[in-house]
Amino acid sequence: MVEEHERILVGVSSCLLGEKVRFDGGHKQNRYIIDTLGQYFRFRPFCPEMAIGLGVPRQTIHLAGDGEIISAVGVKDPGLDVTRELIDSAHAQRDWHAQTFGYIVKKDSPSCGMERVRVYRNGQAQRQGVGLYTRTLMENFPNLPVEEEGRLGDPVLRESFVKRVYIYKRWHDMVEAGLSWKALTEFHARHKLILFSHNQDRARKLGRELSEAHQGSLEDYAGRYLEALMQILKINAKRSNHVNVLEHIRGYLKHDLDRDDKQELSDTIERYRRGQLPLIVPITLLRHHFRKSPDPYIDRSYYMRPHPDELMLLNSL
Repeated sequence: MVEEHERILVGVSSCLLGEKVRFDGGHKQNRYIIDTLGQYFRFRPFCPEMAIGLGVPRQTIHLAGDGEIISAVGVKDPGLDVTRELIDSAHAQRDWHAQTFGYIVKKDSPSCGMERVRVYRNGQAQRQGVGLYTRTLMENFPNLPVEEEGRLGDPVLRESFVKRVYIYKRWHDMVEAGLSWKALTEFHARHKLILFSHNQDRARKLGRELSEAHQGSLEDYAGRYLEALMQILKINAKRSNHVNVLEHIRGYLKHDLDRDDKQELSDTIERYRRGQLPLIVPITLLRHHFRKSPDPYIDRSYYMRPHPDELMLLNSL
């Protein structure tokens, strides 16, 4: 466990930490968030429905649509309309939102849900909505990693979210230290293999754009780079892309391994490709060889250590 001051600040729906703020006075405590992510993240809990004064217990609300307009209204009393209040509440939190590097929200919530929230039209529910608080949060901070607690049960989505939080934090650390073309180029180089594991074509395009952007304004380009970076990272990393990256990394060892070691590494990567081994196995083997035959580029790359090993996120991929 890291020290409190070293943990990354992440926003979270209050009920997920066990706070009794649900409409019925209950909570939706999530032990993975608290016990595992809590070792590395420092949480800032917030409940927008409590913040706008709905209280506990309270009448339930849902999203209702009339054409393009989506409102948050009472289930039993449609006259209760808290649409504006939820949106204003998100705007009012902008200062501390800007200090976070990720946000975990409650799924299905008309205030906090990130996707597929029920929207009622003419009495029929369609899963096509976004909670009004979270929608406003994501509009204000489109590059902020946001995830629902339910989706954290998926190994790929869980690893992707945590990885994005760490990368987003490293981005802000770089900017705070002093943004320069040199720093941005180094940042990209260290994350290049991660980007290739998500989408090779878009990763190559971003690399070309970065090279060409040196002719213009760094301040103008930095925002566009961050947006493209985070969009690539939102694409689920495929096993086939990981295999390509692993093969690429293996190429840095072609003069350092004997025949048996080369065969073992090839077999391990092939078994990962077939789904017989998790990603951590070929990565651990590569780490072993690079300890004996270090390479400056690979040593600085985050691909084989995108987040703390103790989270064991690569063990399920």
